[in-house]
Amino acid sequence: MKTNTSAGSKTLSALLVSAGILFAPAAINLAPVHAAAASVAGLPDFADMVEKVGPAVVNIRTTERLRPRDSGMADEDEMQEFFRRFFGGQMPTPRRDGQQPRGNNRQQQVPAEREVQRGVGSGFIVSADGYVLTNAHVVAGADEVYVTLTDKREFKAKVLGADTRTDVAMLKIDASRLPALTMGDPNKIRVGEWVVAIGSPFNLENSVTAGIISAKSRNTGEYLPLIQSDVAVNPGNSGGPLINMRGEVIGINSQIATLSGAYNGISFAVPIDEAMRVADQLKASGKVTRGRIGVSIGEVSRDVAESLGLKEARGAEVSMVEEGGPAAKAGLKAGDIVIKFNGTEISGSNDLPRLVGNTKPNTRATITVWRQGKAVDLPVTVAELESDQPARGVRGERGKPNAEGAANALGLKVADLSAAEKKDLGVPGGVKVTSAEGVAAGSGIQPDDVLLQLNNSPITDARQFGALVSKLDPKKNAVVLVRRGDVARFLTLRPAPAPAPK
Repeated sequence: MKTNTSAGSKTLSALLVSAGILFAPAAINLAPVHAAAASVAGLPDFADMVEKVGPAVVNIRTTERLRPRDSGMADEDEMQEFFRRFFGGQMPTPRRDGQQPRGNNRQQQVPAEREVQRGVGSGFIVSADGYVLTNAHVVAGADEVYVTLTDKREFKAKVLGADTRTDVAMLKIDASRLPALTMGDPNKIRVGEWVVAIGSPFNLENSVTAGIISAKSRNTGEYLPLIQSDVAVNPGNSGGPLINMRGEVIGINSQIATLSGAYNGISFAVPIDEAMRVADQLKASGKVTRGRIGVSIGEVSRDVAESLGLKEARGAEVSMVEEGGPAAKAGLKAGDIVIKFNGTEISGSNDLPRLVGNTKPNTRATITVWRQGKAVDLPVTVAELESDQPARGVRGERGKPNAEGAANALGLKVADLSAAEKKDLGVPGGVKVTSAEGVAAGSGIQPDDVLLQLNNSPITDARQFGALVSKLDPKKNAVVLVRRGDVARFLTLRPAPAPAPK
């Protein structure tokens, strides 16, 4: 066959230009073939490792049972659309006289119940006696779960338990002498090291993709910090292993970051050490028991840390304490910065729920908080986390302000709290905002907010608050602990400079 190289070159040039790449044939230097081969020689070879671990990776498909009330016009409409798109016509339907259409001599019957595929995913064998690990979302809502091995044997699996907080599920199949994967240590991974994902993207079983670790302990708002990589992960990869070059599992592929619904170069895996802690509980009891102390928390900003005398922005800022909960009994207050739990430093707010959650209920623990410029140790008895319900704070009707102070350098007018309001809020002091303008309004403070602390000083009343504000350095940021409803948080403000003398 004759090839039109000229046309092909023009097309390629056009494509490169349209992609924003300057194509200059005259500037291309042709390197010797052996030079290119030398550069490729340094790339890793995954073949031996994949051949060894691949048989322990499984395909998981889930089904649901449809009953007559589930199948009807909706199913028929979907089938009509299928025939229209792929066959260019309408699906054969019974004639109105009750006879079957031509070419179909069988009596149509509506089954009492039928099993239809719900979804596909991946998993991997963790022990030779048939325990399989996958994601909780892979098996969520399924009536039946089937596990297919690389040798094409298929087993109906029993879901021993699933934990939505960590997205981990443990399955059991009736088999023995199965190939199983070795668990690695995610704490030893390094950014930039090679890793491999094996799974069933788009139901293409035992597909292998490779990449590198992009980041460790990536906080995505979920219960656990995740491992970020650039390994290609697509629908169907969920539940499959992320494997290091030693053939050890370091994570369970769980999520992707995407704007299109498809892989965009960022994928996340649940660290295997955390997953196995959950899996062991699911295996033993079918559920996960976690600790709780009854607080709502947030991140500590650099401005807040600097204003409160912390050397760096770390810890978890307590925004609400549940009434009658373990933290309240221990003496924690809104505005405290939790910097340690049982001696372990809290780097970010996500560390605290993980450490507390991994603590056995009814255990005595020590919480170290930063309060008014110094560290304070508080003993707490950890309770059991029973649900995803947020902590319940104290609510109540608020009275009108008693007396109004003058506007200050923060743009605030405040009034004293009545005794009833203090009792309602459960605070010994504080002031109520009656007007907010300037820097205060810009930071988000609103009328009826309650101010509890300025920098490291508790606020007792409007007069004392005014005195504190008058001593602020206009060249430095100040932080004020603001309570709105049940939630308290620090807000950063820059005092207005004093007016120049006339």
